[in-house]
Amino acid sequence: MTETTKTAVVTGAGSGIGRAVALTLAAAGWSVALAGRRADALEETAALAGDGAGLLAVPTDVTDEDAVAALFAAVRDRFGRVDLLFNNAGTFGPPVPLEELSYADWRSVVDVNLNGAFLCAQAAFRAMKEQSPQGGRIINNGSISAHTPRPHSVAYTATKHAMTGLTKSLSLDGRPYGIACGQIDIGNAATEMTGRMQTGILQANGELAVEPVMDAADVARTVLHMAALPLAANVQFATVMATTMPYIGRG
Repeated sequence: MTETTKTAVVTGAGSGIGRAVALTLAAAGWSVALAGRRADALEETAALAGDGAGLLAVPTDVTDEDAVAALFAAVRDRFGRVDLLFNNAGTFGPPVPLEELSYADWRSVVDVNLNGAFLCAQAAFRAMKEQSPQGGRIINNGSISAHTPRPHSVAYTATKHAMTGLTKSLSLDGRPYGIACGQIDIGNAATEMTGRMQTGILQANGELAVEPVMDAADVARTVLHMAALPLAANVQFATVMATTMPYIGRG
């Protein structure tokens, strides 16, 4: 790593938005630690980048405190510091009526989307506070569901509303240490997780409808812009969505 190279940690980097962001950061000259549950998927992301010199794949379960600690220790050992965390790992959970959602499924969504985001943010915050020069940036992956729910999404929506509170608290608590925190709220990026959008998804009126999607690369470019700002500037909240998706006027 050269003196001018910055280091990013991207969770959920094995697919979808995480993969798109990791590849975009790498192409812009960042060293990138790829975190996710599946080692094979992380290696696929690294291979797509074309040059593994600035990439580090670390299989990580973000719900496991020890695994998260090991991830950030590996990043600091390899690259020396942490300049950016893209807190992206997440899951929808089963799209079932609220009364049919099992507590185990509720817990599973909360563990990944909220507890995992907290553990990664805490580890990044500690690293950024301790390193010299001090500081860094955390970008949380919120969602349109941080503002407006879909039917049958109580666990996902609750965690994404909570993500907004996490973002605000990190922003406030990070001020003395040069740690900036922002949130990107994404609507209908074309990924494996949003395949239902293109085949028909339940609307608030009870009908099924195909929804427009956008390229995940459009999200990645926005994350890169947020990440590249000097720490004296911060995009606190950004919304990036398929232009004609049913959000403005949803329901």
